Amino acid sequence: MRRPIRLRADSTAEGSDPLDVVRLTPLMERTRGRPQVTVALIDGPIVIGHSDLPGERIAEIPSRLRGTCARANSAACMHGTFVAGILSAKTGSAAPGICPDCTLLVRPIFRETATGNANLPSATLEELAAAIIDAIEGGARLINLSAALTQASPTGERALEAALDHALRCGVITVAAAGNQGTVGGSAIARHRWVIPVVACDRQGRPMRQSNLGNSIGRRGLSAPGDGITSLGTGDRPLSLGGTSAAAPFVTGAIALLWSEFPAASPSQVKLAVTQASVSRRTAVVPPVLDAWAAYEVMTAAQARG
Repeated sequence: MRRPIRLRADSTAEGSDPLDVVRLTPLMERTRGRPQVTVALIDGPIVIGHSDLPGERIAEIPSRLRGTCARANSAACMHGTFVAGILSAKTGSAAPGICPDCTLLVRPIFRETATGNANLPSATLEELAAAIIDAIEGGARLINLSAALTQASPTGERALEAALDHALRCGVITVAAAGNQGTVGGSAIARHRWVIPVVACDRQGRPMRQSNLGNSIGRRGLSAPGDGITSLGTGDRPLSLGGTSAAAPFVTGAIALLWSEFPAASPSQVKLAVTQASVSRRTAVVPPVLDAWAAYEVMTAAQARG
């Protein structure tokens, strides 16, 4: 295997495989996902023709921005392809590839204007709201969101709240990176009751210092591995990145696998199982670590009760 490219100073922590930290491995041994489970990636464009991505399971959601990369060295392309690899890479690649048989819907929100570095392009709240609506109309059942947002405004927050309310009414679960500013507080995304905000943790389950925390994040969110995660680069070599953008797709992938195993489950049932499987009451600003297998056991018990 080729040595991965590193874009930032995150060092890979010694210890567990990140999939084992959140007990995804036994669930991935049961299922690779189902094409009927559609996951929208609101991020940068991706290298759709990448040899380690299942092109037949990837579709673009029409928008002003193309879903496939025009500049492979752009930060937007690198980030989008990296996150896509965590979700959808083929088995045997350097990436986790949590649900390769699910359908990935690509809805870019970042323009390819920055050269390859660790700085992700940003988007406005209005642009994000439009992308969420497009994803829902495009048939998404799940949305994975890792976005640096700028130009907050009352108008933008109202548009975003309306889009997330629409996701709630349509039963489209939204998983969002909590952010990497190292602050304690909230955001227009994390505060919404239907969003699952995700904090990055290390291989021992400890929150990383740069992850945002807060009451809404602690009450409704989850922690997932975000320390030196290896996934797909835009070329032949793997890429290592960290932070909440890397953590969010572990939660999204777990939900996609649960829905694949329990296709008749309601969105509320799946969301409750994944967020409450390992803890019944939350009082801290730090959310619990995702336990995908415990969520599977919760769903199994619920199905047995009929």
